[in-house]
Amino acid sequence: MSLSHVDDKGRARMVDVGGKPVTQRTAVAEGQVRMSAEAFALVRENAIAKGDVLRVAEVAGTMGGKQTGTLIPLCHPLALDALTVECEADAELPGVRVRASAAVTSRTGVEMEALTAVAVACLTVYDMVKAVDRGMTIDGIRLVAKTGGTKGDWVAAR
Repeated sequence: MSLSHVDDKGRARMVDVGGKPVTQRTAVAEGQVRMSAEAFALVRENAIAKGDVLRVAEVAGTMGGKQTGTLIPLCHPLALDALTVECEADAELPGVRVRASAAVTSRTGVEMEALTAVAVACLTVYDMVKAVDRGMTIDGIRLVAKTGGTKGDWVAAR
């Protein structure tokens, strides 16, 4: 198997999707921000000085996902049909779980948009909470599932 973003001379390139069929494609990604119990309590109680961490992170993730074609050099800019970002306080971490779902009718997939949305939402949580806990970690960012396209559907193993 060869890398699709490298030409026969080893140069990076944007994949030519012109001959691919336009199909409905979806992707779901997830990630999390782990933090101290003190920081988590403030997030859960909506008591962070910068504002509502969960809702701001959801909006930021949506904005980030829409900018994927600008942020990732070889990604195609896509006119998304839908992009949702959900942030949830989770006492088991403790921290915030982030999940993004993206959909597009296009010649190329929407996995990078879902992943970018999660990454930006996680970074926003960190930014908003760092005054309380600079030791937070962002981890587990991954593709959970995708549908459509020539390679078909895919679901991550748990």
